[in-house]
This record gives sequence, C-alpha cells and structure tokens, in this order.
Amino acid sequence: MTGQQSIPDDPVYSRKVLEMLTVANEYCLFLEKAEDYTKQELYQFLQKIVPLIYLKASLLPVVDAEDEEATEHYVTEEQWETMFNVLRNKFEAEDQFHFIDLHERSHTDALTGSMAENFTDIYQDLKDFVLLYQNPLKSFKENAVQDCRHLFENRFGFRLVTVHAALHYLLFTGEKDEGNF
Repeated sequence: MTGQQSIPDDPVYSRKVLEMLTVANEYCLFLEKAEDYTKQELYQFLQKIVPLIYLKASLLPVVDAEDEEATEHYVTEEQWETMFNVLRNKFEAEDQFHFIDLHERSHTDALTGSMAENFTDIYQDLKDFVLLYQNPLKSFKENAVQDCRHLFENRFGFRLVTVHAALHYLLFTGEKDEGNF
C-alpha cells in the first residue's frame, strides 16, 4: 500500500511526463499515416504540434535512472528510411530549407536542412520514448524520461525550432505550390 501512495509524487508518473507521452504518441501516430494526408494537412498538423512538443519536452522533470541498462531503441534503420522517404516524397521540392546554427558555425554560414530528415529524426527519438515508457518496469520508464529530456536538450529541441521556422515560412510567407494549398 505504501508503494502505491508514492507513485503520484514520483516524477516518472507526473502529469508533465504523461502529457509529453500523449503529444509524442500523437505525433508518431500521425506521421505513421503521413501517406494518407495531403501536403497541406501534413503541414498544418506539424505547424501546430511542433511547438507543443517543444513545450512539453521542456517541462519534463529531471529523472535519474537507477538502472542505466534498462533502455532499448525500437526504431530500426529500415523504419527510419521508410518514414524519411514518405515525408521527402510528400514535401517534394519544399523539403530543403536554410537555417543558421549559431552553436556550430559563424552566424553568416547558412546550412541546408531537410524537413523530412528533421521530422524523421524527431519521430525516432519520440517513438523510442513512447515505446520504452510502455515497458511495465519503472527502470525503463525512468530511462525513457531521462533519455527524452537529454535528447530534447541536445538533439531534437533544436530541430523542432529550425523546422518550425521553415514550416512557418512555407505556410505564411513562402511561395506556395498552388496545387497543394
């Protein structure tokens, strides 16, 4: 009985984690059916969920996993390639965008990015989080939260920001392919 009383106070089961899990799952499920949506529907969904992912990931609690070995990665290279190709075919010529990475180069060096690659990388990180968290053992849940927070801070957080800017441009200021918008 005492173990059950401590669960609500445990950061692994907190509302912030469950909300992140919900948003991550929604993102993954939508992208897994990307072929079924028009480019406009895809852009509109991504434009709304990307800042929500950013917000929810930024609110994840700090969790120290007790068993660092209780972790797994689920998205295979083949699954990544399939998702990437579906998105690249959907985005067509609009897949590439330019951005500046102030952490890696001088502010005058523009880099070229791929929306399909960024969204697929984000998918991989979030799908691994969702699936790892579903393991019934608490140690796996701890690692899921810890890994998701770490990946947000060091990898997918920046990707969310840069790709969201590209989406904003396409939706509101860029030249639009009249057949899709």
